[in-house]
Amino acid sequence: MQERKALLILHGKQALNDEVRNAVNTRRQDGWQLDVRLTWEGGDAQRLVKEALQAGYPTLIAGGGDGTLRDVAEAMALAKTSASLALLPLGTANDFAHAAGVPLEPLAALGLLDEPAQPIDLGEVDGQLFLNMATGGFGSNVTANTPEELKRVLGGAAYLLTGLSRFAEVRSSFGRFSGPDFEWQGEFLALGIGNGRQAGGGHILCPQARVNDGLLDVCIVPASIDVVSTLGALLSGGIKGLQTAALSVRLPWLEVDAPAGLDVNIDGEPLASRQLRFTALPAALRVHLPVHSPLLKE
Repeated sequence: MQERKALLILHGKQALNDEVRNAVNTRRQDGWQLDVRLTWEGGDAQRLVKEALQAGYPTLIAGGGDGTLRDVAEAMALAKTSASLALLPLGTANDFAHAAGVPLEPLAALGLLDEPAQPIDLGEVDGQLFLNMATGGFGSNVTANTPEELKRVLGGAAYLLTGLSRFAEVRSSFGRFSGPDFEWQGEFLALGIGNGRQAGGGHILCPQARVNDGLLDVCIVPASIDVVSTLGALLSGGIKGLQTAALSVRLPWLEVDAPAGLDVNIDGEPLASRQLRFTALPAALRVHLPVHSPLLKE
């Protein structure tokens, strides 16, 4: 029988969130021992994961946005723990939670503690792990440069507004891509390498991605004459328009050579390099997801 004990690693900005407090108290009344620790600065999530695992918690909960989720998931995977992870999505975009079907209402999200944990994949690049997606090109720049205040006021629409305001700055990048039975090179506007399906507040780049198939879904949006419609589809999340312009493939690994350098956003964490190797890490972490999550391969 599953031990009903978990540690919630909660982003410090959510310390006074009454809805979270009420959800935690309700789950305690249901018989769960839920302890709470707050993050305050960089590195806190990793430290709290280490302390929780040493204390023997069988389940950890990441309470915050996609960045908090990535930090906790990475620290758990690097520790090679058998402990499971539950998600309490409290960010602006909540891209992974949206795609996975995790409820955004705190009590419903914590209800997934009662579901069995599923082994899922993670992605790895340059020694860093990611749960959701790595993006490069114009879409990555939009995500990285959207002000926090704008996200607080407008939510996911802030990414679209930032993208439109920077439309004149659009530049393509040159890259060489190679993987098993796959080669492509050329100018591209955007790149998505997904374990999950969407990034940047709802931009769906990898609509067929699964988190338990041992593969990464790769989406390359080549530069074309019809830049306006292509970027319009990218920024608005219009997947049908984007799919007509994009090159999609599913691979266990992908190498990228960008002679002029490439800025990549890894679940909110920036990375810049000329040569990158992305690898899928099968069954790297156990996560509590809805039984019929769209991200699970049946």
